[in-house]
Amino acid sequence: MALHSDDRLGLDIKQTEQVLMAAKTRALRGLGLTVAQYAALLTLREHPGISGAGLARACLVTPQAAAAVLKGLVERGLVERVDDDWNRNVRPAALTADGVGLLKDADELASAIEQRILDALTERERRSLRRLLEKCREAIVAD
Repeated sequence: MALHSDDRLGLDIKQTEQVLMAAKTRALRGLGLTVAQYAALLTLREHPGISGAGLARACLVTPQAAAAVLKGLVERGLVERVDDDWNRNVRPAALTADGVGLLKDADELASAIEQRILDALTERERRSLRRLLEKCREAIVAD
């Protein structure tokens, strides 16, 4: 049985995500960063040396997309990759000093957007929203 349009939550979830990503895109554009690049820099700050596959998982993109983002960040001098003499297939990535500085500026902009969401909700509503979103994820993967 098909759901009535008023019962479909997917559209609400997608619209909220699109509004959030559009706001971050606008905010980061002035720094010459995409949301994907920002996410990669943030992940590398938290997990220096993470593998390309790990970076892709953390940023919710394909390994190919993560490799392209990483390549662009290396070319801009924001990330450096070092060769490993023991394992030539592994090239750990870490932020450069320029990457750390740009990430600080980018994180202030992105955090301000997320702060607006937090300010619109009470602490109880935030906890509830997180629980509800987790419940949605669990229901989707349970099949």
